[in-house]
Amino acid sequence: MHGRPRKPLKAEDDAKSIAKASKLRSLQNQFLNYHRNQIFSREALEVSAELVKINPEIYTAWNYRKIAVDKFLEAVSDPVLIKNIVDEELRVVENALKQNYKSYGAWHHRKWVLGKGFSSLDRELWLLDKFLEADSRNFHGWNHRRFVAALKNIKDEEEIKFSEEKINNDFSNYSAWHNHSRLLAQLVKRDSHGNFPNECGLSEESEKLLKSEYYLAHNALFCDPEDQAGWFNYLGLLDLTVAPKAPLLTASWPSHGSNLTLSSIVQPGFCTSNGCKTSISRERVFPLILYFNQAVEGVNNSTVTVSSTCIEKRHLNWRPLSTDGLGKSKSWITYMSVPDVANPLELCQFDVSVGDSQGIISLNGYHYGLPTKFEFKLNPSSSEYSRREVNHDMVVWKDECFTKFDSLILDLNLPLTTSSHQRIGVHNRVHATEWQLDTLKSGIDLFRCLLSITDCKIGRLTLARLLTSYNIMVDGFPCTSKGSQWEEVLDLFSSLLKMDPTHAHYYKDQHSMVLIEQVTSDRDTLLKHCWHHEKQTSIGSLSNVWLRLNNLSLSRIGSFERLLWVQMLDLSHNELRSIEGMESMQLLTCLNLSHNQFGSFTSLEPLKLINSLRVLDISHNEIGGHSIDTTRYTCSSPLTHAPGVTWDSKAFVGDQEVRSDNWELILIFKNMPLTQLDIAGNPGNYEKCRTILIKALPNLKWLDGVSVE
Repeated sequence: MHGRPRKPLKAEDDAKSIAKASKLRSLQNQFLNYHRNQIFSREALEVSAELVKINPEIYTAWNYRKIAVDKFLEAVSDPVLIKNIVDEELRVVENALKQNYKSYGAWHHRKWVLGKGFSSLDRELWLLDKFLEADSRNFHGWNHRRFVAALKNIKDEEEIKFSEEKINNDFSNYSAWHNHSRLLAQLVKRDSHGNFPNECGLSEESEKLLKSEYYLAHNALFCDPEDQAGWFNYLGLLDLTVAPKAPLLTASWPSHGSNLTLSSIVQPGFCTSNGCKTSISRERVFPLILYFNQAVEGVNNSTVTVSSTCIEKRHLNWRPLSTDGLGKSKSWITYMSVPDVANPLELCQFDVSVGDSQGIISLNGYHYGLPTKFEFKLNPSSSEYSRREVNHDMVVWKDECFTKFDSLILDLNLPLTTSSHQRIGVHNRVHATEWQLDTLKSGIDLFRCLLSITDCKIGRLTLARLLTSYNIMVDGFPCTSKGSQWEEVLDLFSSLLKMDPTHAHYYKDQHSMVLIEQVTSDRDTLLKHCWHHEKQTSIGSLSNVWLRLNNLSLSRIGSFERLLWVQMLDLSHNELRSIEGMESMQLLTCLNLSHNQFGSFTSLEPLKLINSLRVLDISHNEIGGHSIDTTRYTCSSPLTHAPGVTWDSKAFVGDQEVRSDNWELILIFKNMPLTQLDIAGNPGNYEKCRTILIKALPNLKWLDGVSVE
C-alpha cells in the first residue's frame, strides 16, 4: 500500500510471531477473567495495558479501561490524583500507538480521554508532529490534529498553513490534501453561513482564499498530472466555487407571468406562451409547484404566502414530493381551488412570495437566501369544456402517429421556461460573479492545454465538470460558444467510456444528464423534440405538445426544473434504470417508458406521487427478469409494512402464490388513476396477474392494447 512493498517473513520472524501469539493468548485469558468479574486492581490494569500494547485493536480492552477510568475519577476529587489518572491513561495509549500508529481503537480512546477535559493539550501537537514525521499520510493523525486544534481554539488559517507545508514537501500526500480540503470547506462555510456577502454566497475574503488555493492546486497538477491527490483537491475547490450555499427557488408551476385556462375534465392539455390549458380534477383544483436548487424543509404557510384577487386567503397544505418520507425535497406541492366568478372573462391574479420569513432550510443548515416573488393569472371559466366527454381512446405511441409542429405554431405555443430569469422573474435571478466565471474560464483553458500534453482520465473528467459548471453559470445569458461546449462535454464522457470501462455506468449517467441539460437549456434544441399526436383529440384550437426524448441512449434523466410543464413524455428506447426525481412532474398525463432497462416495479415508485398520470407504457423492459430475495422480510411480502399501503387479501382474487410473488406490482399500482397500462414484453409472467391489475387499478380501460371490458 502507498508504494511500500511487503517483505517476506524469515524463519526467525516466524519464531517471534509464534512466541508473540502465545503471550497474547495468555494475556487475553487473564484479561477476560478480570473483565468478567469486574476486577479493576492495579495488576488487572497492567495486564490490559500490556495487552493493548501488543495488539491495540482489541476494542474490549479499551472499553474495559474506559469503565475503570470512570470509576477511578468518580472516587477522587483531588486535582493532582485526577491528573495522574488521566496522564497514566494517555501514556498507555501512547505506548499502543508506538506499536501501531494507525490503530482505530487507540486513537479513539485517546480522543475519549482528552474529551474529559482534565489534561493539558500542550503535548498533543508535539506528539502529532512526531507521528506525522514517521508517516505524513497517517490520516488518523490528521483527524486527531483537527480535534486537538478545535479544543485549543487554533484558527483554521493556521492549520491550513501547516497542511500546505506538508503538501509542498510531497504533492502526492493525499492525507494532507484531504485535511487541507476539510479545513478550507469549514472556513468558507463559516465565512458565508447565514448571510450573503454576494449573490452566490461567497465573501471577498473567501474568494481571495480560494484564488490562492487554485494557484497551489494548478502547480501540483502540472508538476505531476498522474497523481490523483491534487485532482481530488481540485474537484473540492470547484465544488466550493460553484455549489450553491443557500437554497434558492429555481422553477415553479405555474411559471412567472403565465396565463392559465383550466378545463374541468381529466385529459391531456397544453401550455402556450400566452396561456396554458391543463388537466385538473372535477373538484376544480390545480397544483402549485415550487422547485428549489437543493432539498429543503420548512415550506409552509408562514414561509410561502399566496394571495389572489379572486379568492380569500386560506390555509394551504404543502407537502414534499419525495419517496423517502423524510420531509425534505427539492420540489413541494400544494393544491389551489379554482374560484367561481360571475364574469367568465375575468382573470384572477395570483401572487406568490417565497422566503419572506425564515424557516426554509437546506440539508446543510443554510436558510433560504433570496426572497422570491412571482405571479400568474388564471381564467377560471370552464363553460367551453362543460359539455365535453372524457376521452378514453387508447393512446398509440407509434412514430407514424406523430408529426412535427409548424415552426410558427411552436414559437407561439411552447412554454419554454429554460432559464432562471424566465422561471422566477428577471429581478430575482441569481447572477454568477465575475470571479466565478473568470475562475471557470481560466480552469477550462488550463486543462485543455494540459490534456494536449498528457492524456489522463481524471483530467478529462475535471474538464467536463468545469465546462458543465460554466454552461450552467451562464444559463439565461447569450453565449455563442455554449452549444459547442456542451458537445465538448459529451465527447469527453464518450471518450471516458472507452478509456475506463470499469466506471462505465457513472460516465453513462453523466453523459445522459449533460444531454438532457443541453436539450432543455436551448430553445432551438428543445423545439426539435416537440411533436403533435395526430390521433389524439386536441383541446381548443391548438394541438397538444408531446415531448419526445426517445432513442437518445439515456441511462438517467434530470433537469426536472425545466420539465414541470410537460404533460406528454416519450422516453422509450433508452437505457433508463431509474426515474428518480420524476415525481416533480405533477402535470404528467401520458408517459412512455417502453424499451428501457427497468428491472423491477419498485424502480417506478416516483410515479405513485403523480396524481395526473393516466397513460403508462412500461412494456419491453427487464421487469421480472431479476429474482427478489423475499426471505429477508418477516412476512411473505413487505406489503404489510409498506407506508401508505393497506393490504386486504380479500380484495384480490386468485391464489396466494400469485399475490405473494407479485407484491411489487400491487405496491406500485394499487389505486393509481391509470386508464391505460402496457406491460407486455417483460420477462415476468404477468398473464395470470391480469385480474390483480384490474382490481388494483379501478379506472383502467386498456391493458396491453386490449379493452378490460
